[in-house]
Amino acid sequence: MADPMKIRAQIKGDVCDIRVLMSHPMETGQRKDADGKTIPAHFIQTLTVALNGKTVVSGQTAAAVSRNPVFGFKVRGAKPGDKVTVSWTDNRGAKRSDETTVA
Repeated sequence: MADPMKIRAQIKGDVCDIRVLMSHPMETGQRKDADGKTIPAHFIQTLTVALNGKTVVSGQTAAAVSRNPVFGFKVRGAKPGDKVTVSWTDNRGAKRSDETTVA
């Protein structure tokens, strides 16, 4: 399984600023290895951010996203102590979910 995500969720005024660093190779399927063989595609397909169990962001990504991507979101209605959960699924079926508390 991939390394844990680094998630930061901080209140700035009336908005919660959420930043996520995901550890993932994000291969496009277009590069070749040293032997000239194509490296198979391997990338995050779906991404979900939940605040206290309620989905606040849901989206899809494609192979064109860089390795170890960083995403940022702004959410209203969060309070210090609320739980933020970030989950992803890649094109090979691997899944990862991590959480943090709003500061």
